[in-house]
Amino acid sequence: MKVLILGGSGLVGSSLVRKFSSNSYFTEVLYPDRKSLNLFEYDSVKAYIAENQPNFIVNAAAKVGGILANNTYRADFILENLKININLLEALIPYNQIKLINLGSSCIYPLNADNPIREKSIMTGELEKTNSPYAMAKLTAIELGNSLHLQYGHRIVNLMPTNLYGPNDNFSDKESHVIPGLMGRMHSTKIQRGDLFEVWGTGSPLREFLYVDDLADAISFIIENEVNEEIINIGSNEEISIKELVFSMMEIVGFEGEVYFNTDYPDGNPRKLLDSSKILSLGWKPKVRIKEGLELTYDWYLKDKI
Repeated sequence: MKVLILGGSGLVGSSLVRKFSSNSYFTEVLYPDRKSLNLFEYDSVKAYIAENQPNFIVNAAAKVGGILANNTYRADFILENLKININLLEALIPYNQIKLINLGSSCIYPLNADNPIREKSIMTGELEKTNSPYAMAKLTAIELGNSLHLQYGHRIVNLMPTNLYGPNDNFSDKESHVIPGLMGRMHSTKIQRGDLFEVWGTGSPLREFLYVDDLADAISFIIENEVNEEIINIGSNEEISIKELVFSMMEIVGFEGEVYFNTDYPDGNPRKLLDSSKILSLGWKPKVRIKEGLELTYDWYLKDKI
């Protein structure tokens, strides 16, 4: 079985390359760089698929970032993600024998969706304002995939993972997600011998995080077990408050200063938890709990990032 991984250098893609390369189910694992495959150019995508014709494609390619980046570069986020998905799905039209695993995000769900958030909540309400361009691009990809399935018979599974973290994440101050952003800043504060670490909000919101290798494991499970669901949530089924997350990270990083929760900044959603009962009922379950995942991520950060 030949599998093509798009976005193979990113957080999810690099995990997939590690996972699939050690799995005998896959006889060939392709993960081209931009020189070999430019996802922003339709002709490049069309030619690569025609030449290689994999059995499976996992689309982990996307422009991603935290709240600040999403809200600042709104046009970039919707345009770049739309281009990637439109070029891929149009190029796939002649090849309905190729199964596509398309990576979305839990941000596609409405801001006020009931928790735990079920797959059927899609398109039932208003999106969260700060990342609505990114969410709209992902929703468009789902609709395009469904249209290809109905018109041409393609098999497309859209996965909606919860907040991801792990090795090869983006640890920048302004463009990262929660865990790498906090971890990078806390490590810097420790190294600079700072005694105060600021966190926005009260720390009370509950969040769900998934170690990236668990997502790679879920994707392998879906492929090997021939799962054909339109949308599947992938979560850890483990909630933690931002305050608990920060205190756990302090222990792992070894930061001995004080934490200041700046309540001048908003908390955002008080709770965001995916209902992952569909994938759990099929026999998959996550393996890495949050504390172990944080330890693995920080070990990687110290060895490979710094």
